[in-house]
Amino acid sequence: MTRSRLLLLAAIIVLIATFFALGGHRFLSFETVKAQQAAIDAWYRGHPFEAAAGFFMLYVAVTGLSLPGAAIMTLAGGAVFGLGWGVLLVSFASAIGATLAFLSSRFLLRDWVQARFGPQLRAMNEGVARDGAFYLFTLRLIPAIPFFVINVAMGLTPMRTRTYYWVSQLGMLPATAVFVNAGTQLAQLDSPAGILSPGLLGAFVLLGVFPLLAKKLVDLARARKVYARWTRPKRFDRNLVVIGAGSAGLVSAYIAAAVKARVTLVEKHRMGGDCLNTGCVPSKALIRTAKLLSQIARAREYGLSSASAQFEFAAVMERVQRVVKSIEPHDSVERYTGLGVECLQGEARMVSPWEVEIRAADGTLRKLSTRSIVIAAGARPFVPPIPGLAEMGCLTSDTIWDLRASPGRLLVLGGGPIGCELAQSFARLGAVVTQVEMLPRLMVREDPEISAMVEARFRAEGITVLTGHKALRFEVREGRKFLVAEHAGAEVEIEFDTVLAALGRKPNTSGYGLEELGIPLTRAGTVATNEYLQTVYPNIYACGDVAGPYQFTHTAAHQAWYAVVNALFGSLRRFRADYSVIPWATFTDPEVARVGLNESEAREKGVAYEVTTYGIDDLDRAIADEEAHGLVKVLTVPGRDRILGVTIVGSHAGDLIAEFVAAMRHGLGLNKILGTIHIYPTLAEANKYAAGVWKKAHAPQGLLARVEKFHAWMRG
Repeated sequence: MTRSRLLLLAAIIVLIATFFALGGHRFLSFETVKAQQAAIDAWYRGHPFEAAAGFFMLYVAVTGLSLPGAAIMTLAGGAVFGLGWGVLLVSFASAIGATLAFLSSRFLLRDWVQARFGPQLRAMNEGVARDGAFYLFTLRLIPAIPFFVINVAMGLTPMRTRTYYWVSQLGMLPATAVFVNAGTQLAQLDSPAGILSPGLLGAFVLLGVFPLLAKKLVDLARARKVYARWTRPKRFDRNLVVIGAGSAGLVSAYIAAAVKARVTLVEKHRMGGDCLNTGCVPSKALIRTAKLLSQIARAREYGLSSASAQFEFAAVMERVQRVVKSIEPHDSVERYTGLGVECLQGEARMVSPWEVEIRAADGTLRKLSTRSIVIAAGARPFVPPIPGLAEMGCLTSDTIWDLRASPGRLLVLGGGPIGCELAQSFARLGAVVTQVEMLPRLMVREDPEISAMVEARFRAEGITVLTGHKALRFEVREGRKFLVAEHAGAEVEIEFDTVLAALGRKPNTSGYGLEELGIPLTRAGTVATNEYLQTVYPNIYACGDVAGPYQFTHTAAHQAWYAVVNALFGSLRRFRADYSVIPWATFTDPEVARVGLNESEAREKGVAYEVTTYGIDDLDRAIADEEAHGLVKVLTVPGRDRILGVTIVGSHAGDLIAEFVAAMRHGLGLNKILGTIHIYPTLAEANKYAAGVWKKAHAPQGLLARVEKFHAWMRG
C-alpha cells in the first residue's frame, strides 16, 4: 500500500476512534436527540446559520466516515429545521458524504480488489459501466440496504464519481423526505422503529421495485417501437430458424431440437461451415502431414542414421480432403435430420422480424414464420485492397485447399495464427515461403518472447520472415510477380509465384436481410448484440464469428447455447454470455496455447501480477520425445496462487492448457494443481512443475528457518 493510502487509512481510523472515545455514538442516539430536542431547537432559533452549517458538516462527516447515526441525524434534521430545510440540508449532506465514502473506498481498496478478483468482477464491471446508474438508483430507493455498504461497494467499481453523486442525490431523496417528515413528528415517536411500519416498508419496497418495472416497461416500449412497422403473425410455423450451418448454427439447431422445439436450419453452401470445410479440420490434417515430414527430416535426433519420405503434393492435399469427408457425417444433413432438425439448402433472407424467406438452388421460394431467429452466418477471409493483388490470383484460407501442385515460391501475407500455421506447413511440404507482416513481430497478440520462439523456429526451418514490412502494391514484369513493400522507409521487392492472403476474417453481414431490417453493426463489422446476444430486435439473436468478439469454433459453440436458450426461454429467464475464461491455440510447431491474460495485456490493463515460468526443456518426457523446448508461463495475483492467465509453448500445448482452463473456470489455484497427481512421464507434468516453481518462490522462509533449527535440536 502506498504512503498516501496509509496516511488516509490512518486518518480515518483516528477519526473513527475519536468519535467513539468521545462518546459520539451516545449523542447520536434516538433517546438523546428526543431528550435534547427543545434545547437544540432553541439554539437553532438563536443561531440559525451556525446551526445549519454545523449540522451540515457533521452529517457529511458521519456519512463520509460510515459512522452509525445518519438515520438519527435525518430525524433530527426534520425535528429542528422542518420538512423543507431539513430535506434540503440532509439531501445534499448525505450525497456529499456518500461520495466521500465512495472516493475513500476507491482510493484505498479498488486497485487491490480488482487485481485479486478482476476476472470474477469483469461481468459486474461491464454491467456497472453499462447500467450502473440505473442499478445504483434502485439500491438508493431501498433504505433497508445500508447506504454505507453501497458507498464502499460502488467505490470498487468503474462508476464515474459524477454519476455516483447525482444518482445518489436523486435516489436518496424519497427516503430522505420520508425520514425528515417523520422527524418533524419526533415528539410523537416512541422509537425509530415507529418509522418503519409495515405500510411504510411496503412503500419503500414499491419504490425499489418501481425502477425494475420501469426498465421492463422501457424495454417493452423499445421493442414496440422497433416492431412498429412490421405485422406480427398470429401463429408461427417454427419456434426457431437458424441461418448458417457452421459451428454456431449446428449447435444452435442441436440444442433447440434437444429441448423439443421445432427448428429449421438453413445453409446456402456446405454443412459444417468454415471449420469443417476450409478451416480447422483441413488445416490440422495438413499440419499433421507436415509435422511427420519434419520429424522424418530430424531422423538423426531419434537415433536413426537416415530416413526420408517420398510424397506427392497432390496426394497430401487429397488426404486433407479425405479427412474432411471422414468427419463430414458428424455435421451432415442426415445426422441433424435424425436429431429432429429440418435442414434446408438455400439462401435465407429475413423479410420481417418473424419471417425468413428461403430461396432454393432451383429458384423456388419458401417462407417460414418463426418466433425467434438465430443468425450464425460466419465469416470469410479478408482480402485487403492492395493495388494489383486481385490480378495475382490471390489464394485465401478458403481456396488454398484446391491446390494440387506445389505453390513454389509462396508469399504469405499476415503473421497471425492462420498465416503462421499455413506458412510453416507449406514450407515443410517443400514450398519456398516468405511471410510478410506489417507489425514488428509475428503473432502480435502473444507476449514478445512467445512470438520470438515461433519466429526463431520458422527461420531455422528456412522460412523468410519479414516483419515491419507494409505491402504497397503488386506488379507483374515480364511474367514475373513481385510484391513491393515498404520497410524502414525504403521500398523492397519480393518475388513470388503464389500469394496467400491470411489477414484475418470478415463477418458475413450482407445478403440475408440485416440492411432491410435495420439491424446495426459494430465498429468491428460484427452484428451488434447485447449481453444476451440479442440484436436490436429482441427475438433475433446472433452468435459465432458474425457476432464476435472471438472467432474460434469453440467460442461459437459456447455462444450458441446462450443464444438458443435465451431465444426459446428468455421470457422465463435470460442468461448473459460469459467470456470470462476463453482459451485458444495456434497450431504451429511449437504450439502456442493461451487462456486469460498474458503479460502484455496485464500491463495494458493495469492489472497487478506475478510471473512464474517453467522451461519445458527440463521436462523428462519432452527430452525423451526430442521436444525439449517451450515453456509454461503463469500469471498470478501477487502473493497468491490465483491464476490470471497462462501461456504454454511446446508440443501439444493446445491439450496441456485444458488443465488451466478448468482451474480458472472453477476457481482453483496453483496449490491445487501442485497437489494433483500427474502421470509420469507425461507432458502434462509441466503444469505441475510450473505450480512447483511458484510454490518454491513463495515458501515461508521464516518457518523453514525455525524448522531447520528444530531438526538441528533433534539431532542433539
